[in-house]
Amino acid sequence: MLFRPIGIEDKEVYEKAFAKHSGKGCEFSFANLILWGERLIAFCDDHIVWRSLFDGRWYYTLLLGESDKSRVIEEVIKDAQDLGIELVFIGVYENEKSVLQQLYPGRFDYTFSRGSFDYVYSIDDLADLSGKKYHRKRNHISQFQKACPEYRVCEITPDLLPQVEQMAEIWYEKRREDTPDVDFEAEKTALHRAVSNYTALDMDGLVLMCGDRIIAFTMASPMSADTLDVHFEKAVSDINGGYAAINFEFARYLRLKYPHIRFLDREEDMGIEGLRKAKESYYPHHLIEKYRAQMK
Repeated sequence: MLFRPIGIEDKEVYEKAFAKHSGKGCEFSFANLILWGERLIAFCDDHIVWRSLFDGRWYYTLLLGESDKSRVIEEVIKDAQDLGIELVFIGVYENEKSVLQQLYPGRFDYTFSRGSFDYVYSIDDLADLSGKKYHRKRNHISQFQKACPEYRVCEITPDLLPQVEQMAEIWYEKRREDTPDVDFEAEKTALHRAVSNYTALDMDGLVLMCGDRIIAFTMASPMSADTLDVHFEKAVSDINGGYAAINFEFARYLRLKYPHIRFLDREEDMGIEGLRKAKESYYPHHLIEKYRAQMK
């Protein structure tokens, strides 16, 4: 099994294979494979395998493919042994866990990975914010509208991308002052890759403008026939309600532009309590639950 760096040129082949596998989480998004970390891809039989480097450790993602997985998994085991690393599969779903248990009884430890669950929302829920449960969100949007009554909603076009990245840099600088222990370099790199490959990755997004100033932005890419994956969302801290406003406006924009899209995957909370609380406050339609499988 020969691994090599994944590239934009792999997009068509990858997405054709991925289209046959519904219900996958954000780690299977092609854009995320390009944006985050160091990703190596390999093709074996009709399967696609990749290995990812995060925080100095290598992880494998369970295979995309329809034929027998046992021979390919044996090749993955051999690859890990040749490298002298622990074999850890991330993004393992219940049905895939059953396959591993059947093929390798007692050889893997399974950890329910709550921090990696995807939060998936109904476009209609986010675009309408109807009912009592969204009362606080509607209040946040009202505060935003009062603070910036003449704000404009603009689709992200290539000429706006430098301003988006500049606004993000200011956001990172502010966050570094407030949370000096948090490292934003990986996210900064991912955002720069998104800006550099915006069109090639079929990215879509919005900015909210107050005068000539970008005060919030969001970016997403297609993930499946009915779902978009939201990769980035930033808002300035000196205007209340920016996050609620960009979330609301983006859902309305997507519903008009892509009537076939039913869901937004707003990715994981990474076990961060504040982020989990924020994601839960929007009442997800469902969570995509995952395990981590580590070979003993």
